[in-house]
Parts: sequence; C-alpha cells; structure tokens
Amino acid sequence: MIIKQISIFMENTAGRLADITDLLAKAGINLRAISLADTADFGILRMVADQPDAAVQLLKKAGFTARETDVIGVEVPDHPGELARVMALFRDAGVSIEYLYASLEHQTDKAVIVLKVDDIKAGVTLLEKHGFSTLSSFSGVKSG
Repeated sequence: MIIKQISIFMENTAGRLADITDLLAKAGINLRAISLADTADFGILRMVADQPDAAVQLLKKAGFTARETDVIGVEVPDHPGELARVMALFRDAGVSIEYLYASLEHQTDKAVIVLKVDDIKAGVTLLEKHGFSTLSSFSGVKSG
C-alpha cells in the first residue's frame, strides 16, 4: 500500500529542526519515520506522521514549505540480508529507488523501511508478489 510522506524544505540553521519537531509535538502529531538530507545552506526533512494532512497544514501555516509525497512502507524481517533481498527485487525488476530510510515503527522480528521509487504501484505489486507486507498507515493496518 501507499503511505503519505511529508517533505519540508528548510534552512540549514541551528534550531530549525527543533522548531519543526516542537511545532508538531505541540499539535499532538506523532512522527513514525524521519530522515534529514542537508547541504551547507538548506535541508530536506522527510517524515511520516500519524496525521499527515494536519501536519502539512500546520507547517504551511507556520511558514514552512511542505508537501506530501507517496512512498511505500514495507515490513521486512529484522535479520541480516533482508534489506539486500528487497533491493535485489527492485534491481531485477528495473524499478529505481530514489531514496529510502528506516522507520521508528518496529515489531518483534520486523523492521519497517520507507521507500521512494520511480513507479510506486509497480513497487507495491513487486513487494506483495514476493510476500512482503506493505503498510497503508502506521496505525497497524497492513496489506499483503
């Protein structure tokens, strides 16, 4: 299944990440996955929240540039080689991975990886065809 990721363009200044996370925390929005890529001048904060629409509205109201993007959340066994197995599936199918990061979600013997791929529907189909569970949200509702 497909989940919504929030991307925030932010200045690379001291305290900017604290401002964003504080804003979301005060609104009761819980982060389930998070990644930060930066350069000397700016950064792109990517996150999955339990209330993505509310988070985007709140961030925009506070003056941040934020948008939603479709990504895949996939549960993988928490054992050596499982991520390599998922990567090989995408390689062999010719589906390009733009980026990935791990989630804060974790169940016994399972980890959750968030993937942005060039063809989301093909990525979900590929994973589910090979027995992986994809997430429709981080509230425990699963598919596959």
